[in-house]
Amino acid sequence: MAKIIPFRGILYNVARVSVEDVLAPPYDIISPEYREALYMQSPHNIVRIDFGKEEPGDNETENKYTRARKYLDGWLKEGVFIRSEKPSFYIYEMSYQANGDRKKLRGILGLVKLEELGKGSIYPHECTYSKPKQDRLNLMRFCEANTSPIFSLYKSSEGQTADILSRISSSEPYIEVKDISGDTHKLWQFDSGEEIELIQKELENKAVFIADGHHRYETAYEFYREMAEKNPRGSKPFEHVLMFLANMLDEGVTILPTHRLLKDIPENMTGMLSEYFELEPVKSDFEIRKRLSGRKHAFGFFRKGSDEWYILTYKGGNLSDVPEALKDVDVMILHELIFKKLLKTSEIGYEMNIDRALEKIQNGDFEAVFFLNPTRVWDVEKSALSSVRMPPKSTYFYPKLLTGLVINKW
Repeated sequence: MAKIIPFRGILYNVARVSVEDVLAPPYDIISPEYREALYMQSPHNIVRIDFGKEEPGDNETENKYTRARKYLDGWLKEGVFIRSEKPSFYIYEMSYQANGDRKKLRGILGLVKLEELGKGSIYPHECTYSKPKQDRLNLMRFCEANTSPIFSLYKSSEGQTADILSRISSSEPYIEVKDISGDTHKLWQFDSGEEIELIQKELENKAVFIADGHHRYETAYEFYREMAEKNPRGSKPFEHVLMFLANMLDEGVTILPTHRLLKDIPENMTGMLSEYFELEPVKSDFEIRKRLSGRKHAFGFFRKGSDEWYILTYKGGNLSDVPEALKDVDVMILHELIFKKLLKTSEIGYEMNIDRALEKIQNGDFEAVFFLNPTRVWDVEKSALSSVRMPPKSTYFYPKLLTGLVINKW
């Protein structure tokens, strides 16, 4: 069973800095240009620690990781950062707009005991790459900290945690800030032993599903193993990792789709697709957006130079290598049947915005695009419990957690 514990988090001192200037999105969605802007925004922006720049002349003793450690230690010493006096949980609330609806997602920031994924109560749902993991591992080795939280989900209908979060979040938050998209982020700290125990009791027998942050989790587990081998009898403060935990039954959980782009496709692509899909011609991307939304086992398709757009509706069958529970998951159908079986390709581009995807087609960067509906949160649960990881970028949980709200340093 997953074990969540309070901790003495490191937070920005709101008396010393303007919070709007020092927080940042997750490292993996920051472009080089935006990183430069964050550097200019404040000498204390968290990006300098979590996703620092490489500089000319960097070497083994002076590099972005050593600089990250210097910033972390220096800002603590200077009082830019402060550490909570008592082990605490932190309530994190995001108010945002998605698909024209106003939503609110509320959860807990705490420490979860590390365990091998899929071997206990913590489950992944998505494949990972080795390069980002090496970067995160180097950062952890130098900083000895979790500088950004992992976004995870649990499922509970008990309601005690929700009541506690609702009650505390009715008070004035320690931090309230708007991100670049206009979404509002709020943070509260609480250290009441009784409330902490109630939350721990509700979550103690619940599975935890990683929504966003697979690389960070796998890195934290690797670091834990590395440190345990070096010092098997010593204390192990690194055996826990910082997580944001939200209830998947909360209506505030939002997943957005990531569309797929291909550089090369056969001339007879529509003929190949017609064997497995019903092809419905439409006249524009507007029709794709309108008629694809909410349809099950359906995809949009467009190739450069064509006058026709298509809605593809899966006929069923032909997924013998996919576990039964995942045969109705759209992204599995697309990757396993079209990309692997028909096209035998792994060279795939990704784009969330339909207009930008079409720009990449018109500019000649890609030849064709497949549009998807978002993966459902229940599909994430099924994938995790089936021990089958979905392809990369199968889910885009929105909004993204801000980096810098709370740091866990052992």
